[in-house]
Amino acid sequence: MDVAAPAPRRWFHFNLTQQILLGLVIGCIVGWWMNQLPEAAQKSWDSGLRVVRDVFLHLIKAMIAPLIFASVVQGFAGTGDMKKARRIGLKALIYFEIVTTLALVVGLFVVNVVKPGAGVSLPADVASTAALAKPQTLSEIILHAFPVSLIDAMARNDVLQVVCFAVFFAMAVIAAGDLGKPVLDFCGSLTHVMFKFAGIIMKFAPYGVGAAIAVTVGHQGLGSLITLAKLVLTLYGALLIFIVFVFGAVIWIAKVPLKPFARAVREPFTLAFATANSEAALPKAFELMEKLGVPRGIVGFVLPAGYSFNLDGSTLHLAVASVFVAQAAEATTGIHFSLGEQITMMLVLMLTSKGVAAVPRASFVVLVAALESFKLPVSGAFLILGVDALLDMARTSVNVMGNCLASVVVARWEGEFDDAKAHANFGSPAAAVKSDNSAA
Repeated sequence: MDVAAPAPRRWFHFNLTQQILLGLVIGCIVGWWMNQLPEAAQKSWDSGLRVVRDVFLHLIKAMIAPLIFASVVQGFAGTGDMKKARRIGLKALIYFEIVTTLALVVGLFVVNVVKPGAGVSLPADVASTAALAKPQTLSEIILHAFPVSLIDAMARNDVLQVVCFAVFFAMAVIAAGDLGKPVLDFCGSLTHVMFKFAGIIMKFAPYGVGAAIAVTVGHQGLGSLITLAKLVLTLYGALLIFIVFVFGAVIWIAKVPLKPFARAVREPFTLAFATANSEAALPKAFELMEKLGVPRGIVGFVLPAGYSFNLDGSTLHLAVASVFVAQAAEATTGIHFSLGEQITMMLVLMLTSKGVAAVPRASFVVLVAALESFKLPVSGAFLILGVDALLDMARTSVNVMGNCLASVVVARWEGEFDDAKAHANFGSPAAAVKSDNSAA
């Protein structure tokens, strides 16, 4: 008996990645159109689009804490091995430190070659920055990782505290033996349900992405790019160099299957770029990295931990932005900020950038603190705020890509990466589309 071949997918039936890209393009066009409207009409459109954007982001954020908690507990407790949990954590932290250091090096190199701050005049310095939050010290970062209350950590979506609690909770489940099995089964069921929940919410992603980019373009317009175009292009170029050479070297050394990884990461990358929000991409990154062949326990620990310790894009941005301000200050004051001073500043940023995820206004706060420490004009940071939305899109998407790659590297380091699964789900365009559609 002949089996009928599946009907071909019609050209207008886009998969989720294509829908998100289409939403991105339409959102840019709508934002440009909004920017031409009278102020009253612009505010009306802006208000409506913000609702669409924020509904999507709120629903995404609602699933993050239970998804992380259940995934980490199931992954670690499912192995029954406490030593493995400690080993994975140590390997992840070693990898994070190496790659973020390389991000600072790339940023420092590119900004000194291109010199985007040369000739830029700074506005009058800002009188007071006392109201800004301060980046955390090393002791504060360590203390912050341990929650006083799991409920409080979940309510604030503090992923590092949720991961820390979940790791210790998983150890307790292992120690409980057979009595802990119902808890382990519950976490497995909860993880599965949260992935289904994410699939439902992701159907709304093209609208949320389109609204987010429309609001950004509507506010920024194209005029703000003229003064700081060189800075924007410098950061984008530095991030591209970082992806090609640093991520490329990591992929080659760890023998990460390039095409399957690129197909798996494109959707979280696009989401992060369009929304400038790492949390929007986290549930999809969880799901797709597991489909790529990374064990759930490794995904559950490495991705959330990377949000505090492996912000490659944000770290590179801090290097470029701080030296940009130093170059602009030199044009104004004539005082040269030497390479030695730049390297010293990078060492400071290596520490302060580790607390970025837990600080309000993240990179901006760390940048202001670094500028104040080295007696550079804080007004430079406020000048950069004019294009910060465009910079944030780039650095956030690279953060997400870096954390996805980190999960694959740690899995390979542990000898647990499933190459067969990666090629089965993402080894060809047809397989990637099938996996994309099944996830949606």
